[in-house]
Amino acid sequence: MIKNIILGIKAYFGAFGLISKLKLWKYFAIPMAISFVTAIIIFGLAYGLSDNIGNFISKIWIWDWGKETFSTISNFIGGLIILVIGLILFKHIIMALSAPFMSPVSEKIEAHFTGNISHSHRNTSFAQQLWRGIKINGRNLILELLLTIPILLLKFIPVVNIFSTVLLFMVQAYYAGFGNMDYTLERHFKYQKSIQFVRKNRGLAIGNGIVFILFLLVPVIGVILVLPLSVTAASSQTVKILESQNT
Repeated sequence: MIKNIILGIKAYFGAFGLISKLKLWKYFAIPMAISFVTAIIIFGLAYGLSDNIGNFISKIWIWDWGKETFSTISNFIGGLIILVIGLILFKHIIMALSAPFMSPVSEKIEAHFTGNISHSHRNTSFAQQLWRGIKINGRNLILELLLTIPILLLKFIPVVNIFSTVLLFMVQAYYAGFGNMDYTLERHFKYQKSIQFVRKNRGLAIGNGIVFILFLLVPVIGVILVLPLSVTAASSQTVKILESQNT
């Protein structure tokens, strides 16, 4: 799996050049706008709600001794909860809504690496691609939240909270990479087979998602460029794996 994680990360190094070479920037105009607007809405709400969550958590501590310390910790954890949930919502919303615009990008990348698009590929419409994106990312959103909530609770346990941070980051990365890979898988597999493919190649999904999440930490530019580069990187590696399986 480590090897695939590295491959998923390394794919980003050629992404910018590939986008320019294949003249793909025009396909990213609407997804970049979706990404920017969604970021403003979600992180604006997150900023406003962080103190409320912190105050709610601090009420759990009913004793006077240590109350100030617990309140400080609660405010930090409240902000972290809002940030994490905001990131989860952000990535799944933009990946779902961008699906019809990302599929042509993935298709052109596949044609570049393989020479042609096989007629055996599934032929889907704009509406079907949008529904597929909503279905996949809706499923991933629910599963990610179910995994994230108990991991966040581990933040209250000293020492363990260090490892929980790494685990939380890996979960976020996996589902980000999952969504990016599905733009290619959508043409090859139906819903369940796509899920099986990503599970089998989870290292690639994590590697792609690691850079995806790190991009979101870069103000403004990261939010705008995260989809073009992550989708290009994921499509390149996914196509290569599919080709190796067919040979």
